[in-house]
Amino acid sequence: MLTNPVLLSVLVMTVLCLLKMNVLIALILSALTGGLLAGMSFKETIGVLIGGMGGNAETALSYILLGALAIAIGKTGVADILARKIGREVKNKKAIFVFVIAGIACFSQNLIPVHIAFIPILIPPLIPVMNKLKIDRRAVAAALTFGLKAPYVMIPAGFGLIFHNIIRDALIDNGMPVETNMIWKSMLFPGIGMIVGLIIAVLVSYRKPREYEDRELVKSDIEHNEDERMSKEHIGALLGAIGAFTIQIITKSLPLGAIAGLIIMMVFGTFKWRELDDMLSGGIGLMGFIAFVMLVASGYGAVIRATGGVETLVEAAANMMGGSKVIAGFLMLLIGLIITMGIGTSFGTVPIIAAIFVPLCIKLGFSPAAAICLVGTAGALGDAGSPASDSTLGPTAGLNVDGQHDHIWDTCVPTFIHYNISLLIFGTIAALIL
Repeated sequence: MLTNPVLLSVLVMTVLCLLKMNVLIALILSALTGGLLAGMSFKETIGVLIGGMGGNAETALSYILLGALAIAIGKTGVADILARKIGREVKNKKAIFVFVIAGIACFSQNLIPVHIAFIPILIPPLIPVMNKLKIDRRAVAAALTFGLKAPYVMIPAGFGLIFHNIIRDALIDNGMPVETNMIWKSMLFPGIGMIVGLIIAVLVSYRKPREYEDRELVKSDIEHNEDERMSKEHIGALLGAIGAFTIQIITKSLPLGAIAGLIIMMVFGTFKWRELDDMLSGGIGLMGFIAFVMLVASGYGAVIRATGGVETLVEAAANMMGGSKVIAGFLMLLIGLIITMGIGTSFGTVPIIAAIFVPLCIKLGFSPAAAICLVGTAGALGDAGSPASDSTLGPTAGLNVDGQHDHIWDTCVPTFIHYNISLLIFGTIAALIL
């Protein structure tokens, strides 16, 4: 197991990221490490990496266009109005402030499924409020990642319904008949573990004040209007957001939704035709890095699968289980953590691990409910804490607008500790009692 190319590749990526190497470079070097250790040639590994990048092409395009939409909405100052209202309501109640952020993030997955697009709209205007309250941004990162992750784990709506259907189909395809309404029941207990992790992060780990400098924000070119009355531009921004949401739901396409939102805003005068280039350039500047990381992460996932190391990793773990459900459950979740940390997506991990986990679950006598829990939790593990995950890249994009929030040490490490550990513990317990 110690020479497994997947394990060593993820280990290389983790070490390089902790040493603050650029995430894109770390992903490429880790992919090369995995491919070469598996006996693939340099040219073959690069070919698989580049060929696999198309797997996240729609996601990358979505982020660029949603970034442009965020810039357009931010230009109106409507986010500043909301930020000031939040600041007045919470006053000096720092914990309540962070929990409100977590609640808003939850809505982005189910009620208004725009995923991370709300972060660059809402968070930058709140940075001065956080500085004034001396809020540790690691707590806010934990709250944002919770909101981006916990709803799809527990709630069968929006992105959650997509995730649950992926789990259902993966289990059915591998010989275990299950129904959609069984998924949320099995995933509820691991989700409760994430709630515990959030509470510990906000009320224990990062409750002490942390000083930040009052720096000029990257988005300082956006005009901030102190007038809180609704203007034509504000109404256009809101209609654009509603239009983007509606089109996205109807067409099931984030890019189409974002384009529709931009068109509606332009029609209502939120920005002029000649400013469209500025909106797109701003979107690339705001979300371009995340888009490229997602592309390379998809290619990295393709290399991981091509090595054949996933199957051997599971086989090695199976030999260590010794028929014990406790050991089996924990090791399966640990494997899911390793794979998802590398690939950076829960949704993409589930089909990979289900092909191997389901036969193991049947052999070891796990119930269908327990199998759902193991596959779903193993897929969710690693999404928090992975340098290549949008659940960590999104929070960093919002919190680092003034250059005082480190992606690895202030987002990835805190979210890894508070959510992956809780998911490991609660997921193992759930698999044993279901």
